[in-house]
Amino acid sequence: MSFIERLAEQLIEHEGVRLAVYDDATGKPIEAGTVVEGNPTIGVGRLLTSDRGISDKEVKMLLMNDLTWVAAKAETYGFWHKLDSARQMVIMNMIFNMGNRFDQFKKMIAALEVGDFKEASLQMLDSRWADTVKTRAVHLAEQMRTGEAK
Repeated sequence: MSFIERLAEQLIEHEGVRLAVYDDATGKPIEAGTVVEGNPTIGVGRLLTSDRGISDKEVKMLLMNDLTWVAAKAETYGFWHKLDSARQMVIMNMIFNMGNRFDQFKKMIAALEVGDFKEASLQMLDSRWADTVKTRAVHLAEQMRTGEAK
């Protein structure tokens, strides 16, 4: 075992491994509304601060891992394989943004089941999600309606 591998094992023993963001001062998970006393931290003592954060390579790795989950979720819908790639991109973008809350778009999903892309795009825009993400929703609804990726 190399020096770095031994050090890594020692750090894991001393710091522990946390898979969700936590406050390093209290050890408590950070959730919406949490007042942080120390620093947001994840993994083996990785500070998530402006002077440390994560690297571009780590950003890409996290995104690719997330997209693996998103793709698996997207493939569970009956309409998925009937869509062209531009519309599949819309669905994956929305799932990425909302996670399992995507399932609440029942009227949009019903429209997609019958291939009514105009209605699906209208349902996208008639939502709290659209009110929240604004331009993103307009862009994605247009892509759903036309089948043209922007």
